Amino acid sequence: MLKRLSYVGALALLPSFFIARPAYAGIEQCGNIDVEANATCELDTSGGCTARCTPVSFEAQCSADLEVDCRGSCTASASATCTASCNIDACVAECQVTPATFDCSANCEAQGSATCTSECQGKSNQAECEASCKASFSARCDASCEGHAGSVDCMASCQASCQGHCNAQANVDCDVTCQTMGKASCEANLEGGCKAKCTEPKGALFCDGQYVDYGNNLAGCEAALKAALNIEVHGSASSTGSCSGSECEAEGQASGSASCAVSPLSPDASGVGVALAGLGVAAFIARRRRR
Repeated sequence: MLKRLSYVGALALLPSFFIARPAYAGIEQCGNIDVEANATCELDTSGGCTARCTPVSFEAQCSADLEVDCRGSCTASASATCTASCNIDACVAECQVTPATFDCSANCEAQGSATCTSECQGKSNQAECEASCKASFSARCDASCEGHAGSVDCMASCQASCQGHCNAQANVDCDVTCQTMGKASCEANLEGGCKAKCTEPKGALFCDGQYVDYGNNLAGCEAALKAALNIEVHGSASSTGSCSGSECEAEGQASGSASCAVSPLSPDASGVGVALAGLGVAAFIARRRRR
């Protein structure tokens, strides 16, 4: 199978060009995990992969998994004070610029980001707390925004965004506590699955260092990442490779390496233009191209 690749060696040249954007709402085909819109997703195999199968890599996936159960037991209603504080007018103004592509869930979650930072700041388990908090917002924003992906009614979409945010805010303390109680068991289960994936030719999938439990449907997860965020997933694998212009393609999934002489990359939509020449590569990763 031919795949388009980008090189690890180029990463050191790129960070200043990435622009932070909100996480995309949970991607069902990828275990409902939240993935940042500028994420780097990679497939890893063998020993180095196994070493990454640790609790710190499971925070986002466990939060996504546990939120499903916790949502059923955390059922507080949104407060009138919260809904009154939503800046609906600003949301509507944003939506009206490009209503067909307005993302209700992303708008809702962006409002929750500051809440999660404040909620978890200074806690000994801050990263775990933020992952749980963001999973709570993601789930409740998704539920409230269902049917509002792209909008002909910006007011309705923004009201749904506000409602989702306020539902999450009313339940975030309960959700974080509930998820904490189940983390140890979840991490133990994911560790086994992660190590097993590392021994398979396709490898285990990590997005920004977080393990992604894609089940047995890697192709579906890759397609979902591509559709949602225009992220192309590639991994440490290729026994053969070739280049033409600014594109490199490789075939196969066996461990190996490839090298190419590459002409300067034309700037992508992020304004990134990098000249690469004669790079020897042992691992390939995904490079997100902004839509």
